[in-house]
Amino acid sequence: MTAPVFLTEDVSGDRIVLTGPEGHHAAKVRRLRVGEPVDVVDGRGTRASCTVAEVGRDEVTLDVLGRTTEPPSSPRLVLVQALAKGDRGELAVELATEVGIDEIVPWSAARCVVRWEGERGSKALARWRSTAREAGKQSRRAWLPEVRPVHSTRQLLDLVRAADATLVLHESAADPLATVDLPDEGQVLLLVGPEGGLTDEELAELTEAGAAVVRLGASVLRTSTAGAAAAAVVSARTARWR
Repeated sequence: MTAPVFLTEDVSGDRIVLTGPEGHHAAKVRRLRVGEPVDVVDGRGTRASCTVAEVGRDEVTLDVLGRTTEPPSSPRLVLVQALAKGDRGELAVELATEVGIDEIVPWSAARCVVRWEGERGSKALARWRSTAREAGKQSRRAWLPEVRPVHSTRQLLDLVRAADATLVLHESAADPLATVDLPDEGQVLLLVGPEGGLTDEELAELTEAGAAVVRLGASVLRTSTAGAAAAAVVSARTARWR
């Protein structure tokens, strides 16, 4: 198996000490032992390869053996994920992060049942960010996706206009994602609507801003799985997975 990954802001120096939640997880949950290999990442592309030097009650000291800096993937993939009830939104974030998404934009679409407002919205955003962080560590990523604040459709249109390509996943689309032209560089947005679907007005606004409407396949995926499936298709058709 590959070495487990832990996250810390600073991966410089000859030694790294994992404290707080990371230290507790390493010492009490993973039960690391002296001499075991461990990777530490900063979430921005730097990975330190380490071995365990000391294990305390809630902290672990690591000797750094070497560092690598991984370049960001190209094209950059952004998932625009409509808000979903229950834990479906967090599942969407988890799966997309494991596939390799670079950024996640929560979207308050017209037919979203859930609304992120006030304290409830702040807590929901924190859960999405925590989910992305843990999924990134689980999938051994050196780059962790940024989860941005919730966007309205009006705010989203500005992102669409600035992107090199925007692909709206919709079951009624004629063009399959597997055959549409994709850029080799720049930024690609993948838009996943809510369980109730997109309104005609939203589709019209998105296409007018430059988005293309595409479908994945014959089956209709749920909002929690569509983004990860689309990200996998794009990654396989571009240099991301080559």
